[in-house]
Amino acid sequence: MDIRLAYGKTGLEVTLPDKAHVTIVEPTYVNGRPTPLAAIHQALREPIGSPPLRSLVAPDDRVGIAFSDITRPTPNHIILPTLLDHLSHVSPDHITLFNGTGTHRTNTDEELRRMVGDHVAERYRIVQNDARDQDAHCLVGNTTTGNAIWLHREFVDCDVRILTGFIEPHFFAGFSGGGKALMPGLARLDTVLRNHSAEHMDNPKARWGIREGNPLWEEIREAVQLVPPTFLLNVTLNRDHEITGIFAGDWEEAHARGCAFVRDVSMVGLESPFDIVITSNSGYPLDLNLYQAVKGMSAAAQIVRQGGSIILASDCWDGIPEHGDYGRLLCEADDLEDLLETVRDPGFSQQDSWQAHTQALVCQRADVYLFTHNLTAQQIKDALLIPCSDVASTVEELLRRHGPDARVCVLPEGPQTIPYIARG
Repeated sequence: MDIRLAYGKTGLEVTLPDKAHVTIVEPTYVNGRPTPLAAIHQALREPIGSPPLRSLVAPDDRVGIAFSDITRPTPNHIILPTLLDHLSHVSPDHITLFNGTGTHRTNTDEELRRMVGDHVAERYRIVQNDARDQDAHCLVGNTTTGNAIWLHREFVDCDVRILTGFIEPHFFAGFSGGGKALMPGLARLDTVLRNHSAEHMDNPKARWGIREGNPLWEEIREAVQLVPPTFLLNVTLNRDHEITGIFAGDWEEAHARGCAFVRDVSMVGLESPFDIVITSNSGYPLDLNLYQAVKGMSAAAQIVRQGGSIILASDCWDGIPEHGDYGRLLCEADDLEDLLETVRDPGFSQQDSWQAHTQALVCQRADVYLFTHNLTAQQIKDALLIPCSDVASTVEELLRRHGPDARVCVLPEGPQTIPYIARG
């Protein structure tokens, strides 16, 4: 059986043994909007639970627009120019674009131009969030859980605050998009660390597709309510990165509508766990590094049996990466138990611990093999994973281990499909 995994910019062709009992799980394919620009214009004129965008903004208002960074496939080059057309009555020097990097690295000038387009990059001021810059953030209040919410001061000070983004299932916040553009997108590091705490990560509702009762999502919603956005523009995409849905208007109502759409097309219920799950991290740009590839592992973990095996194919052109603490946490741990003991220590608070924590939970459930062209076997071992030089050969080896009746599941698009075991 020939399969094609979303991998980097080119994809990865894999031939599985004919004897394997293979189930392929993909999201329901939704055609892209034939005229996405016209559809966005209409959504901005006829939004969900809100007056039209243009009527909400006065010519002398200071406008802040939050947009996704390079780690997301959000079509900013389409969204932002269209949105800015509806703000043509506002001078460009009254409009600032805020790159919501969260705790990620800042993006290069070349990356910014590629994301937003030369015209937008040259005409509008762009500010990138630096989560470690104490002075760039201000305290807007505290959540009921006691998290002090520090958000980017310039964005908070804007008269009009607009959130943009891309909705997909998220491995611990339930769904992306919505208020995540503000928190963690434009938050200070200590605020993000408390939101992404080990206590929250261990909660069984901090999972794919769950919002209500998810402590991370509930706190994000409460944080954003402290600085209510004026407007939201979110989109959904198919595997070809074409816009399939547009959700604009009131930030909570529009996002909820988008999450319901994504749940219907991206989440697939299955009857029982599999012995072997082959997954990707959805290809470029989502599989840029191992840190992001934890999402692909997590998607597979939803349906692999205890003691089973996961094979992840991820390009990792950005490495582990070098920035952040994720790689160091993995390398310094003696084993999975040591890693979990470290991140669960009540006094421990460190960037990227949530990603290492999630990976450790997945690896406790199943052996995780990594195929990539951009990490050495030693780097993979140091990251507490098992090197895979060839996906097909590894499947053959695992079939011998798990037995001839072993069940195999393939997630060709990685976490663009979120499978789950349907109970009852």
